[in-house]
Amino acid sequence: MTFSKLTLPDEMIQNLSALGYKEMTAIQDATLPLIIQGRDVIAEAKTGSGKTAAFGIGLLNALDVKKFRVQSLVLCPTRELADQVAKELRRIARFQHNIKILMLTGGESFGRQLGSLAHQAHIIVGTPGRVLKHLNKESLELSNLKTLVLDEADRMLDMGFIEEIQSVLEFVPKERQTLLFSATYDDEIVQISKKIQQDAVSVKTTSSEVQNKITQEFYETNNKVQTLVNILSSYKPQNVIVFTNTKLEAKNLAEELVKKKIDALAIHGDLEQYERNDVLVQFANKSCPILVATDVAARGLDIKELSMVVNYDLPHGFETYTHRIGRTGRAGAEGVAISLYDTYEREKAEEYKNDEITFLEHTTLKEDANFQMKPQYITLVIEGGKKDKLRAGDILGALTGDGGLEGSSIGKIDIYDRQAYVAIENKFIDKAEKSLKNGKIKNKKFSVWVL
Repeated sequence: MTFSKLTLPDEMIQNLSALGYKEMTAIQDATLPLIIQGRDVIAEAKTGSGKTAAFGIGLLNALDVKKFRVQSLVLCPTRELADQVAKELRRIARFQHNIKILMLTGGESFGRQLGSLAHQAHIIVGTPGRVLKHLNKESLELSNLKTLVLDEADRMLDMGFIEEIQSVLEFVPKERQTLLFSATYDDEIVQISKKIQQDAVSVKTTSSEVQNKITQEFYETNNKVQTLVNILSSYKPQNVIVFTNTKLEAKNLAEELVKKKIDALAIHGDLEQYERNDVLVQFANKSCPILVATDVAARGLDIKELSMVVNYDLPHGFETYTHRIGRTGRAGAEGVAISLYDTYEREKAEEYKNDEITFLEHTTLKEDANFQMKPQYITLVIEGGKKDKLRAGDILGALTGDGGLEGSSIGKIDIYDRQAYVAIENKFIDKAEKSLKNGKIKNKKFSVWVL
């Protein structure tokens, strides 16, 4: 079914087409007519199935742009997911001018958020804790709210957000539309739906969605680091997320891999927001091939093409396993999911046995003493961003103009409020850094350094 069959503005349909939204995914087809009607929906759909566009198109369609009040609130479990959702909503919102979408998450300056809220917004995307803090400080007002969305609702329960969500609900009108989206649902989610939704329509599209093409393998080993290195040298993946169960193990494993000349960075809950940004930007723009992560990064990490997922530690339950490996093999690509376990975890590994998983001997992996994994790009940081009215085209122009670089040697460009990150092909990094340090962007000098 195409979007033109829905009662949406022509400008929105044209913008969706320009963004590559030609036909609706299963979850969009099943939920959008209901959302447009104003119904409450509880939807179960796989990660990467188009959930954000489903609720995003619905809430943008219901928006009164002339009314500068918060009309929609989207709650997400992590900063990464909130950032991903906000970016996608802004893309979909391009069909109309002056739609203001504001992100409220922890790790960002509270004072800066206060300043942004003073000018009001139409849509808020945030994490429960930070949204509740603004509500309690009376810097956020939700009396005009039309639509409340809980994205990855099961994950918010896993992370203990239920009390904060209930507190947020005390600030929102009882007459509203409430949408619950998640990859999995259990009885607890259904009970919450009954408490916060009215006559909700339950939608499940997981069975009709195309399954990710993922090769799943389990290896028993008492030397996980070496086995991981052998897996990397055997498969030679472009990029990998390696999951550990603890923050300390993520940090230590990344350091171990670097010692073995395998470029790796760790992401976990103890990092400051700027550190998380630095890590995620480098992984996404191919400046680092290996990301070692705790489950905080299992969702909301928007990497379009991920070659491999490795469970360095077996996850706590099959549901977490499904979320982890669901990061690879997306959009028709083929992925590989490897799980490692030692002698003590053998019984736990047995619980995963099914027709889709192959159990193999680690001795079948080849060992290459000279194996290294180095990134294709290195990231340059420019101390200037959206607040300085910097655009990707300005940076590209400076590098290909006075900088003398070919456009093909410049990778992804990410622009934040105060900083910009540019992926530069390895061999041109010194030339790029020198040209930006000595030159100007939009007739202004900016501090530049290599990340």
